[in-house]
Amino acid sequence: MSELEIFNITKDAILTLLKIVSPIIGIALAVGLIIGIFQALTQIQEMTLAFVPKIICVFLALVLLFPFMFNQMQTLSDSLFARITSGG
Repeated sequence: MSELEIFNITKDAILTLLKIVSPIIGIALAVGLIIGIFQALTQIQEMTLAFVPKIICVFLALVLLFPFMFNQMQTLSDSLFARITSGG
């Protein structure tokens, strides 16, 4: 296996990782921002108010986006297996 092939596999793995986690991180960021604005406007400084809605939204996003995430991981795995069977 050459250095170029290792670089391409690593690049594909990192891009797949970014495709999978970006929507989840974006949702958590958006919900956190909305809750932060709400807390600043109402001056409610309850710690659980910041975490519980984020956890719920991230869990729902994971459930809803699981088919997309699975498809991305399956595509990466298929390409890796095809490289293995073709000898590089």
